[in-house]
Amino acid sequence: MSPLVLLSIQAALLVLVVLIIPCAYRAWIGPTAPDRLQAIDTITTLLLGIIIVLAVLRNTVMFVDVAIAIAAFSFIGTIALARYISEGRAF
Repeated sequence: MSPLVLLSIQAALLVLVVLIIPCAYRAWIGPTAPDRLQAIDTITTLLLGIIIVLAVLRNTVMFVDVAIAIAAFSFIGTIALARYISEGRAF
């Protein structure tokens, strides 16, 4: 990899890691349950981005498979929690 591409990948990784901090604050302090759910969903999306950037950096495909599995579980969890918040029951 060229130094410019490597620097860009490292900068993207740094930005994704730094963006987790305000989301964690919102998840911890969030005044309502939907705020916390949105923050946790955003943290999961940022973690998926970190995993994909690491997959590009390490040139491995296995990280992409892990990211797809995490995304599927995150989607199911978000739907279940949103339904629990709105209706009081998960299923």
